[in-house]
Amino acid sequence: MKIDGVFAGGGVKAFAFIGALEILEKRGYIFERTAGTSAGALMAALLKAGYTSNELKSIFMPLTANDLLDKTRLMEHAPWLAWLSVYWKLGLYKGDKFERWISSLLANKNIYTFKDLPKGELKIIASDVTSGRLMVLPDDLSHYGYKEEEFPISLAVKMSCMLPYFFQPVKLKTGYRKSNIIVDGGILSNFPLWIFRDAKSGLCKRPVMGFQLSPSLQELPPHKIKNAVELYQSLFDTMRKAHDLRYISKNEAQNIVFLPVEKIKSTNFNLDSSQKEELIHIGRAETEKFLKRWKG
Repeated sequence: MKIDGVFAGGGVKAFAFIGALEILEKRGYIFERTAGTSAGALMAALLKAGYTSNELKSIFMPLTANDLLDKTRLMEHAPWLAWLSVYWKLGLYKGDKFERWISSLLANKNIYTFKDLPKGELKIIASDVTSGRLMVLPDDLSHYGYKEEEFPISLAVKMSCMLPYFFQPVKLKTGYRKSNIIVDGGILSNFPLWIFRDAKSGLCKRPVMGFQLSPSLQELPPHKIKNAVELYQSLFDTMRKAHDLRYISKNEAQNIVFLPVEKIKSTNFNLDSSQKEELIHIGRAETEKFLKRWKG
């Protein structure tokens, strides 16, 4: 059965996607189109490049923070001062090492730019904080003076994954001495379930299955706000979820595989093997439950 897949952002919690994909492959589901934000964008890109769940597991299981994060000299010799660089650099890590890693994975499948995939089969969400607009890649690239057939998919994924303050934002050149600041797509739409709906009819070409790295909508825990740090975290979390929750109706929720992995921190790149296996197990178990009641 051919379906379209939408993957939410959630950092390292995305290990749960691997378990979900294992079950879908066994049941014969094939993704015709994929879309995602942040870690979901990475998963969407690798799926369209042709990676299987077994390949993804073999790639992700041995990963450590050092494989993805490019530390600066300041972080190595004076880590307590590293946060001061955020003021000028706007983030701790450049993200260049992360981009090269993505690029190498795509190159293994002979995928480099959006021209290497069928048109319209991969959608990636990013946030342009300079213009204050949501970006759908590759659709919106022409607004910035780029041709989608020449734009690297690895850069698009990087743009979607640049969590503010943790990663330095991408400065996308848009003219002579001009550039736009691009950050994590989750700021504006962490779960773009709306993306494959036809603008005129409001319908989808085929069944759309969403993968959300949180409990069901009814079980989202309330924010506990007792100090300024918790207020900031709550504001950030609200920005990531409010738009998508408003869109998702009860009918849409029936097409979502909810993966309750909220106990894991998104930026914990040093998960041990047992934690990774637990996330994958949750993906398998919840997808099995979902398929028993899903009508497609």
